[in-house]
Amino acid sequence: LSENNIDNLMTKDGSKLLSSDIGSKTIVHGNHGVKIRAKTINQRKLVDLVNKNDMVFAVGPAGTGKTYTAVALAVQALKAKEVKRIILTRPAVESGENLGFLPGDLKEKLDPYLMPLYDALRDMIPAEKLADMIEFGIIEIAPLAFMRGRTLDKAFVILDEAQNTTTMQMKMFLTRMGMTGKFVITGDMSQVDLPRTQSSGLVYALEALEKVEGVGVVRMGQADVLRHRLVKKIILAFEKVEHKAKKN
Repeated sequence: LSENNIDNLMTKDGSKLLSSDIGSKTIVHGNHGVKIRAKTINQRKLVDLVNKNDMVFAVGPAGTGKTYTAVALAVQALKAKEVKRIILTRPAVESGENLGFLPGDLKEKLDPYLMPLYDALRDMIPAEKLADMIEFGIIEIAPLAFMRGRTLDKAFVILDEAQNTTTMQMKMFLTRMGMTGKFVITGDMSQVDLPRTQSSGLVYALEALEKVEGVGVVRMGQADVLRHRLVKKIILAFEKVEHKAKKN
């Protein structure tokens, strides 16, 4: 697969984005000419942190655009030839479900867990080109367990739903970083699906790394929620109940 072929997969008209675009209002041009931008202060902060650091944590509730913004940054970096591939991963733990009890082969079992990542990519890359890029390994979407033993170099790597990693899984993932890797870790501490006896690797990582040079952290909140107006109210209501429960 040549660089020209990659260019053809990435762009409709052969145009390229410059590295400077990563810090501008438009992160990347999506399908049908849609401009994908950072829409809140903390989304803009995420863009700036990714531009300045090789490892960034973005934490906050659902609907804040953590994953979507990170995927847009990854696509932009690939278009600008700052990386050679994009790797998107998630721990396969969702609301108490077990992959072993789901029907179908491995891909069929995993796709529902990885669907939000596919959805974001489909907004930014034409469907046929996206399929080709996945086939050629330019974009890889895989469960976290598949990262073990690898060195992730010349890649923009996103770990989504990181609150569902154990401390050992998080350490394993973070130490996969190659010399020219770019890592973004996203998660929501209010949606931990681990057994109560297990600690979240995201909490562990933030406590250990927040003040380490080269690591950026952005914490998103209700003001960053871009879904239906009720979502903000739902998040606030749940936070109040959880706060009351902790006091008791």
